[in-house]
Amino acid sequence: MTRHDTIGAPIAERLKPFRNYKLLDHLPTAQGRLTRMVGLTLEAVGLNVPVGSQCRVVLPHNKNIDAEVVGFNGDKTYLMPVQKVEGLQPGARVVPLDAHQHMAIGEHLRGRIINGIGQPLDGKGPLPGKSNVDMAPSAINPLSRHPIDAPLDVGVRAINGLLTVGRGQRIGLFAGSGVGKSVLLGMMTRFTTADIVVVGLIGERGREVKEFIDQILGDAGMSRAVVIASPADDAPLMRLRAAELCTRVAEFFRDQGLNCLLLMDSLTRYAQAQREISLAIGEPPATKGYPPSVFSKIPELVERAGNADKGGGSITAFYTVLTEGDDLQDPIADSARAILDGHIVLSRDLAEEGIYPAIDISASVSRVMPSIVTPDHLQKAQKFKALLSRYRANKDLISIGAYTPGTDPNIDGAIERYPHLNKYICQGMKEASGLVPSMEQLFNVIAPTERTERKLGG
Repeated sequence: MTRHDTIGAPIAERLKPFRNYKLLDHLPTAQGRLTRMVGLTLEAVGLNVPVGSQCRVVLPHNKNIDAEVVGFNGDKTYLMPVQKVEGLQPGARVVPLDAHQHMAIGEHLRGRIINGIGQPLDGKGPLPGKSNVDMAPSAINPLSRHPIDAPLDVGVRAINGLLTVGRGQRIGLFAGSGVGKSVLLGMMTRFTTADIVVVGLIGERGREVKEFIDQILGDAGMSRAVVIASPADDAPLMRLRAAELCTRVAEFFRDQGLNCLLLMDSLTRYAQAQREISLAIGEPPATKGYPPSVFSKIPELVERAGNADKGGGSITAFYTVLTEGDDLQDPIADSARAILDGHIVLSRDLAEEGIYPAIDISASVSRVMPSIVTPDHLQKAQKFKALLSRYRANKDLISIGAYTPGTDPNIDGAIERYPHLNKYICQGMKEASGLVPSMEQLFNVIAPTERTERKLGG
């Protein structure tokens, strides 16, 4: 058939040569071009990928930079680099990556230290492992979660006895700087009966990261832990990735039927990283400089912890919250306290008195404790709190000698038992106290007070 005949042929005949062609499953993804950089925000044109997509900025000499799409405006796409930015050039190609991010997660992570994108930081060589786990969160219907009905031994007497934590509970550790929160986290890592511990060090000083691993965790703690570290000098997106990777690793072990203890230090640094990103792309600040997206990110992260379906594993999570100036009304502290299943407050006054761990029992609460301990245990814990609060409320009068013994039997009892109450709370960083011994010691501390009350009542 000549060219002239082809042009004049019916349309059906002209389309026959294309009948074996297949339609594409999806539209081709266009590459973009870098046009602007302001602070840590990259602007590109030509991309047609959704928010949250992973891209790579191609640079000479294989110095490529991974970035994530964080927003758009018209034909402009805003990206945030995952790592430190060096050698960027205008007009650099921006190539979209696979939409589904995967990582090898498994038992080989025990005893290892990695960063927010899964790269080893401990100098022990590349990570082995063949299982590719989708980094997307594993969704669990809240109505199908197994209820919190069993305690978890964390090895700390004050928590086991007075603020008992349940398997699958999410609890906040509220503390200012220098009151011993890192030491407390290290004690729980070494002494807990959980099957595995996942530790996230988010936004901390690099020196503190090494000290926590070498001096506080030690070999015993590292042997049963996975540490994900992203120091303060990392890009904000790397700090976000590290917090999300911590949770994803904990989810993996929970899905294997294990009881996992997740310790994240800190939730405040996670919120600050999100604030940096949001402000950089133009989101208006709201409460004390925090954009609204920060207060939606926190529950998204926290709600991923907890119990799986009945018969499955659990994630018991401790999130440290930094209270700048010991202000418990800080917007992040207030938001976290509202969505967590309890909070433990570390007091600077107690730390200055040499009481470690410096847990302010009166200001702390475990919301699931009434449903996982016996009525007798709960009653004695409440009695302990009442005695401690009564003494501290009258501490000034007692210290200056203005209180006359015998005036109030309740205050007399608090004064008599106060040294024993403090001794119960104090615990050495290398001393473990299991759940049963903690309960027995609590009963011994409260027993004399109950005998006195019975005599007065008789």
